[in-house]
Amino acid sequence: MATPLKSLSALLAQTSLDDHDEILKAANASIKRSKTDIDAHHAKAIALLHLDRFEDAEKVFVDVPELQDKARFEYAYALYKAGNAAKAVKVAAAGESSTPMKHVLAQAAYRSENFEQAVEVYKELALKPGNEYQDIKINSGAVDAQLEWTGQGELAQKKRPEREDLEVFETAFNAACGSISRGELAQGEICLKRAKDLCNDLSDLSEAEKQAELWPIIVQQIYVLTQLGRVDEAEQLATTIPFAEIKELSTRYIAQVNSIAASKEHSNPYLSHRLFHSSPTPSRTDQFFSFQSNLLRQDEYVMDILVQKVAGVVSSTSKVISAAPAPTLSPAVNMAAVLNAAAHARNISEKAALKRILPLLEKRPNDVGLLLTITNLYVLTNNLAAATHLLESFFKRLEQSGSASDLDVRHAPGLVATLVSLYAKQGRHTHSKSELAKAATYWRHKSKSPSKSLLIAAGTALLDTHNQDSLVQAGEIFSKLYEQDESDRAAIAGLIAAYATSDPSKIPSDLTSQLPQVERLVSDVDAAALEDAGVPTLAPTAAQPPSSRKRPAAETSKSGKAKKIRKKLLPKDYDANKKVDSERWLPLRDRTYYKPKGKKGKKKMEGLTQGGPVVEEKAADGKQASGGGGGAKKGGGKKKGKGGKW
Repeated sequence: MATPLKSLSALLAQTSLDDHDEILKAANASIKRSKTDIDAHHAKAIALLHLDRFEDAEKVFVDVPELQDKARFEYAYALYKAGNAAKAVKVAAAGESSTPMKHVLAQAAYRSENFEQAVEVYKELALKPGNEYQDIKINSGAVDAQLEWTGQGELAQKKRPEREDLEVFETAFNAACGSISRGELAQGEICLKRAKDLCNDLSDLSEAEKQAELWPIIVQQIYVLTQLGRVDEAEQLATTIPFAEIKELSTRYIAQVNSIAASKEHSNPYLSHRLFHSSPTPSRTDQFFSFQSNLLRQDEYVMDILVQKVAGVVSSTSKVISAAPAPTLSPAVNMAAVLNAAAHARNISEKAALKRILPLLEKRPNDVGLLLTITNLYVLTNNLAAATHLLESFFKRLEQSGSASDLDVRHAPGLVATLVSLYAKQGRHTHSKSELAKAATYWRHKSKSPSKSLLIAAGTALLDTHNQDSLVQAGEIFSKLYEQDESDRAAIAGLIAAYATSDPSKIPSDLTSQLPQVERLVSDVDAAALEDAGVPTLAPTAAQPPSSRKRPAAETSKSGKAKKIRKKLLPKDYDANKKVDSERWLPLRDRTYYKPKGKKGKKKMEGLTQGGPVVEEKAADGKQASGGGGGAKKGGGKKKGKGGKW
């Protein structure tokens, strides 16, 4: 056994570090002579890693279990690069806490979508001195973007792009992805343009390497332009992409899908369906993230529905639904439920679709995706009461079950927000506040990092109640938010507002100084101008009746000049020099200056005077005739014709 060891060591000493093919040949020769030579297996694994043959390197560690403990770092790295990220996390976490191992652990956690763990590892690496600051910053930005995409934005270390993020194209691209995931498309477009310019200005990359870095940026630009409604620009940009030149198959696949969405030529659903399935499937080492896979699978189902493959969609989505427990918050399962309902409805009107889909709810009463689909149809048909009752009944069933997973679904921020929105539409604000408070209380005791938006909404709603117990609860909510982020202005303002009247001692002494000064907030407010424009007065004046508390603002233009009335709105005989009649809106007989003409006109006016003195006239026989509107006496008047009745 000594001979192969010497020959291998001698060969390693004579070869350069880049001559990994020769090292691999020598290692294989040594292993052929002695299969138990651990050093030869180790050298082989390292040579395979340098040659980017990661799956072969992983196989070496699988075939030689003794090597897994001896070369744990190389084993973890081989697993990560071979696409087995979840196992790489376990191996790296159980190994030494060296900086290289921490990097492998963070990268493996990122690829296995354990973003919370990746955030913590990168925080630890950032505290260690060294020249890896830029790499850690780039990778941390990628983790923050993924947290936003997966709905865990409260765990992200950075919420807004900073100046230093736009100095390197990698950080600028990550900042763009983070902005896009938060729905800030305009900001994302700016960051993408900056990343593109920075990449083009690089001098240490060849043109081919630059182009490889630019493809993801361009593909993301197409998506942003499409979402902004600028389809023509997106289509023009998509035509510049030679899909066959994109080496990363995952990027090529997404580029193909985005080009279909941005193209007006692909209005034929059958042609779009063929193009959608024309891209090659990515390998195991170049897989999509879960949120990408869900969206692409959704696109596939929609394409199938458009080409009338309805039965296939019903069958495939039913398998996804039945394989998961109900209820669930899994985006993939709930998305499948929505498209399952769409396939059953077959593109009919809302009311007709309800008749077809409601029987499905009897079979799957805890299907969240189906439940939300029916709720949406009720809203579209203006039946808010039915939509509210449907969600309330679902929540009640989950509360009665008592299961921990059911309670998580019952208090899910998205479902709570849906019910609160329905309450708000119906003016049931008390129910909204109660529902928000209940969800906030649940998550504060259940999770270490509950949804920030949910807590802020609940705390704000509790502040509006002006109830002592509610103020205390709001103070607890904002206190937790302040502990998580002491620079959060919403948490600071809410904390002060909650405890200002209930318990001022709980407000930190230096907290009020962080609020903006009142003078600065009202510095641009002109109180005199507001008063002149019609601000309600405190009390009516003597010349002003109590019913009128406002002084109308003068009709002036922005330049301060009086508004001119257009000529076509004026009467034909209008004279600017003639005084306008102030009583022109009253009937002629009600105007103060009206004088009837002739005896008949005067007599008619006297008869129309209500509430005035009545002049009694003498009848021909000397008796007084009743004035006003008196009726004829019984038996008097004109006789009726034959057969007439009195």
